[in-house]
Amino acid sequence: MPLWFISSFGHGCRAKFYVAQFVLLLSIGFFPLGSAFAAPLDEKKLAALIDTALEKWQVPGAAVVIVSGDKILYLKGRGVREIGKPERMTPDTVFPLASCTKAFTTTLLAMLADEGKLDFDDPVRKHLKDFHLSDPLADGDVRLRDLVSHRTGVAGHDLLWYRASWDQDEMIRRVGKLPLNKPFRTAMQYQSIMFTAAGKAAGNAGGKPWETLIEEKIIRPLGMKSTTLRSTDALKNPDHAIGHVPGQNGLDAITWYEMTDPNSAGSLNTSARDLAGWLQLHLNQGKNGDGRLVSAKQLEETHSPQIVIPLGEGDSEYPFTQQMSYGMGWVIQDYRGELLMSHAGLIDGFRAHLAILPKKNFALAILCNRHQTRMNLALSNQIIDQFLEAPAKDWNDHYQKLIEASALAAKNQAEQIERNRKLGTKPSLGIKEYVGTYEEPAYGIARVKAKNGSLFLEWSSFVCPLDHFENDTFRVLDNFLGQWPLEFHIKDGKVTGLTAMEMKFLRK
Repeated sequence: MPLWFISSFGHGCRAKFYVAQFVLLLSIGFFPLGSAFAAPLDEKKLAALIDTALEKWQVPGAAVVIVSGDKILYLKGRGVREIGKPERMTPDTVFPLASCTKAFTTTLLAMLADEGKLDFDDPVRKHLKDFHLSDPLADGDVRLRDLVSHRTGVAGHDLLWYRASWDQDEMIRRVGKLPLNKPFRTAMQYQSIMFTAAGKAAGNAGGKPWETLIEEKIIRPLGMKSTTLRSTDALKNPDHAIGHVPGQNGLDAITWYEMTDPNSAGSLNTSARDLAGWLQLHLNQGKNGDGRLVSAKQLEETHSPQIVIPLGEGDSEYPFTQQMSYGMGWVIQDYRGELLMSHAGLIDGFRAHLAILPKKNFALAILCNRHQTRMNLALSNQIIDQFLEAPAKDWNDHYQKLIEASALAAKNQAEQIERNRKLGTKPSLGIKEYVGTYEEPAYGIARVKAKNGSLFLEWSSFVCPLDHFENDTFRVLDNFLGQWPLEFHIKDGKVTGLTAMEMKFLRK
C-alpha cells in the first residue's frame, strides 16, 4: 500500500526512484457565492454539486460551511461518517484540521503583536533561544516572519515529524542540523517544523503554552465547542468522522493519526459549525460580533504576500491564476480576477480546505474523509464559477485527468527504472557485513539488522524490510513510507555508510 501521508503543500506527486514521496499538499480552492446562489441560498443546487463531487471522487462524506459577514449561508453534512455504516455527516462532525491549524498560529502571533509581546520581525531566538539553522547567514538573521512563510531555505523533511519517535523540542533541534536546499529567503519550501518552532516562540512570548493561548484567545471566544487540540480528545466525541484510503477492493477505513501532544503546525480538530466563526473573524478583520479579538492591522499582516510561489508555464493545476504567494498561514492568489486566500490540510484519511474571498465578504470550508482527493478543489471551483457566471467547466473531470496523467507518468518512470535495473547482480558483501549502526546529524541513528537471511532498517518509529534491487542498493518497503532506495557505500571491502531518504548516514 502506498504512503498515506501528505504533509502540506505541493502541486501534485512527483515520482522519484521507487519513492512515494509526498508533501502535506496545499491545493488551493476558493469560491465566492453570489448570483447563482443568491440569498436565500439555493440549498438544492448546492447539495447537488456536493453530492455529484462525492460520487465522482468516491468520497464517503463531507461537511461544508459557507459564511458572509456575520451570516451563515450554508451549513450541512452530506454522505456518511464511515463507509458501510449508517451514521450521517452532520455540521458538528469532527475532523482533523491538519495544516489549516497554521493560520490559528499566525493569528495568535498577530494577537501577541497587538499586546506588544512580540513582533513578526523579532529574531526567533528572542523568544526561542535554542533555535538554530545550519547556515550561518540564515541562523544569524532568521525572524518569526520567516518561520511562518516557509522561506528559511530548509526543505520539508516531513519524516522528521511524521510518526516521529521524538518530541517537538527534538524536532526543532534536528531541523537546525539540516542543510539549506535553497538560499535563505529566496524560495517557498513548505516546512511544518518551522511552524512548530513558531508555536513554541508564541508560547514563550505569551507566557503560556501555545495550546493554552489558542484555547483562551481563539477557541473559547469564538465559541468553538467541538474543537480540540489532541486526537485523543477529538475521538471522545461520538460525532467524529473516520478517515479512508484506497484499498485492494475500494476504500479502507483507517485509524486517526495520533497527536496527543498539541502541535502548532497541525493538531487542531474541529467541525464545520465551529469553523463558521473562525472564517467570519477573518472576513470581519478581527472582529467577533461587537468585540474585537485582533487588530485589523496585525491580522492583515498575516494575509499579506511574503514569498512568491512560482507557477509553471501553462500550469494546468490553476489555469485561471496569474500569481500565487504564501502569506503567513495562507496561500494568496487570484482566480478569474478575484483575490483568494486559502489553505488546505491533509493527514491520514482526511482532507480539509478553507478559502476566503475578503473583497467579496465570503468564505467557506470543506471537510472530507478521504485521503489525497482533489474533490475539495474541484467542488470549490464549480461553486465559484457559478457565482461569476463563468463559462461552464467540468472541474471534476479536469482534475481527474490530471491525476490520471500523473499516475501514468509515475508508472512509466517505474517501468523505466525496472528496465534499467542491472539484473543478476548481488550485494558486494555477505548480509551480516551490512548490519550496524549508522548516523546522520539531523536524522539521527538508523540501524540495519538481519533476520532469517534478510535485512531490516530501524529508524524513528519505522521498522522496514529491505529488498535487494541491484549491487549494493536495496529498496525500503513500508506501508507508510512506500518504496524508496537505500544504497550502501563500500570502501576497501567494508561498509562505510548508506544513503537513505536522500540523506547520507555514516557508519558508527
